[in-house]
Amino acid sequence: MNVKDIKKTAVLGGGGMIGSCWALNFLWKGYPAHIFDINEEALQNARNRIAAGFDFLVKRNILTADKAHVAMGLAKYTTDLAEAVADVQFIQEASPERYEVKQALLAEVDRHAPAEAIFASSTSGLLITEIAKGSAHPERCLGAHPYNPPHLIPLVEIGKGEKTSEAAVETAVAFYKALGKEPVVLRKEALGFIANRLSVALYREAVDLVVRGVCSVEDVDKCVTFGPGLRYGLMGPNMIYHLAGGPFGLKGVMHHIGPTVEWWWEDMADWKKWPENWLDAAHEGVLQEMANRPPEQGRTSEDIARWRDDGLLALLKFHGKL
Repeated sequence: MNVKDIKKTAVLGGGGMIGSCWALNFLWKGYPAHIFDINEEALQNARNRIAAGFDFLVKRNILTADKAHVAMGLAKYTTDLAEAVADVQFIQEASPERYEVKQALLAEVDRHAPAEAIFASSTSGLLITEIAKGSAHPERCLGAHPYNPPHLIPLVEIGKGEKTSEAAVETAVAFYKALGKEPVVLRKEALGFIANRLSVALYREAVDLVVRGVCSVEDVDKCVTFGPGLRYGLMGPNMIYHLAGGPFGLKGVMHHIGPTVEWWWEDMADWKKWPENWLDAAHEGVLQEMANRPPEQGRTSEDIARWRDDGLLALLKFHGKL
């Protein structure tokens, strides 16, 4: 199947945060979306999030009100899985992060969806080979891990299972590019994909520094926000270090700081289980950080998310993605 053959999509688990954002993205780019979840309450959550998302885009002059109205009209909400997938060419799964849930959902898809329809799991890091185990059509199954919020952040990590066809991967890559995404295809399966592994490596050290009493939760976030985080919004770690090396590039900077970094590594966290009692303290630290924020940047999760999204729009425009 070619990307031009994709006329309709389905989002399974559309009532959740990730699923509703995927649906918003599909609709925004002109693809009809069948939005499935297990009950009407979940579907109403999807309606609310999608409407709020389009309202945000209209108020920021990304879309006109008329175009947003037309896009929202491309949505169909249903609690009937068979109805959701019966005549679609691309299925985005966003169910809970458990193998048995995703496998059961895929079994239903096998029964009701066209055999050529691509099944893209939004898993944050489960193995596609395991998800597709027992599927009648494992060749159409792949991972498509977004970054939150999926309708704004361009990255989509494409993971292949042992039986995933190259044709399915090529079509998925072309489809996500049509959505304005930046797909990256993993060369082999890896738990957590790429970006999540990088993120949790940083977060382990962030937790450890707080647990050891080196700094507060707010200090960690301030260091990232006003330090490397500013550069990370523009380029990745390899390019950052390359530029730090001036005319000598990456080799130059590593020749200069490499031995020192090895000393740091010897002192850094390498635990594999979360420290006891860290979560309550971290949660309280975040709440205190929220209370200390400038009022214009928001002090509730909802207001801070809106402020974040405004910043993301500015950064996306700088990158030429809007």
